[in-house]
Amino acid sequence: MPLRLNSTDPDFEAAFTRLLNAKRDSEADVGDIAAGIIADVRARGDAAVLELTAKLDRVTLSAPAMRLTKEEIAEARDQCDRDTLDALEVAARRIEAFHRAQLPVDLDFQDADGVGLGMRWRPMDAVGLYVPGGKAAYPSSVLMNAIPARVAGVKRRVITVPTPDGVLNPLVLAAAELAGVTEIYRIGGAQAIAALAHGTESIAAVDKIVGPGNAFVAAAKRLVFGKVGIDSIAGPSEILVVADADNDPEWIAIDLLSQAEHDEVAQAILITDNADFADLVADAVERFLEKLERSEIASASWRDHGAIIVVGSLEEAPALVDRLAPEHLELAVADPDALSARVRHAGAIFLGRYTPEAIGDYVAGPNHVLPTDRTARFSSGLSAMDFLKRTTWVRCDADSLSRIGPAAVTLANAEGLEAHALSIATRLAKPA
Repeated sequence: MPLRLNSTDPDFEAAFTRLLNAKRDSEADVGDIAAGIIADVRARGDAAVLELTAKLDRVTLSAPAMRLTKEEIAEARDQCDRDTLDALEVAARRIEAFHRAQLPVDLDFQDADGVGLGMRWRPMDAVGLYVPGGKAAYPSSVLMNAIPARVAGVKRRVITVPTPDGVLNPLVLAAAELAGVTEIYRIGGAQAIAALAHGTESIAAVDKIVGPGNAFVAAAKRLVFGKVGIDSIAGPSEILVVADADNDPEWIAIDLLSQAEHDEVAQAILITDNADFADLVADAVERFLEKLERSEIASASWRDHGAIIVVGSLEEAPALVDRLAPEHLELAVADPDALSARVRHAGAIFLGRYTPEAIGDYVAGPNHVLPTDRTARFSSGLSAMDFLKRTTWVRCDADSLSRIGPAAVTLANAEGLEAHALSIATRLAKPA
């Protein structure tokens, strides 16, 4: 059974703190293995990648065969159901529209001292998009990772996707084609991260790597950070639903399970101000678990990591939400906007009774790559800006330099940096 808490209980604070600190994602000690793979790929390039692919994915490839051809991608697309392709196109259009609307504008102004100041945004040259294989292959994630990169203006958009036993996921390839991916390689694991970060004879290095993966992929991303940028180290999925008793309990129950079915260590939490409603939701969850296709996974998640929190009033909810800093937050209440205005930490918020989190996973438009494990306290979901860089610029003439230069000379001398001071002072003494 999931954890049950009541904010009026004397031990609530201690119990809630334990919930916050509970470790869900078992961190396998794979760092040394990932480091060895990265070193091997750096030293031997394609040969190492091909050997590891044969060993781990049971696929024997030549170097040229790592990259999927246009014909193979087209053949995969043709295997897909037309209705599903149409749905992918709906999602792609909406994702592109939202991310195009968030593109920043350059800054260019002159301040009171006559100094020209500005900031410009430019895209990265190349990004690597890691796509998991097997049961964790989600074409929606391909769209969410690749479309923002294209919208940002990244010219080279590279996917690596493992193909265990040579099995390709047609929908993943169709989504990649739709999203405008420029290269697709049938490799995965830490060896794919190493190839993207350091390059091989067949795969040119990229500037940033995004996308989820298993423990080896996560460890490899940590190890190559600095050589390349990364998005984040994604943890198990999570949802927090704040709901009053005016909801259909079955709606709330299935919303909770929509994340629980992802993974045995996913987390679903309900906050409500009505104990009877909480019981109705819990009963509905059990009924759904009897018939869901992924019932075994969802049951483990709900049993081991789920929680139902009853509060005296929903006025208490925002403070609890901020401490949980959830990846997904549903506000199924009468006035979701007022409650949302009081929330500071959440990856994405879904407002009202007719906005299930699952709509955001596919077609709403905002990105579904979101901060997990309470990292919404300091980070945000993936956006087009994650594929852009800021460059600031300054322009002084003799007059503006004479106004601000003396203060800079004083500060440089105070720090003992004589050449810094002289580079300014000489211009002040001898204007052109």
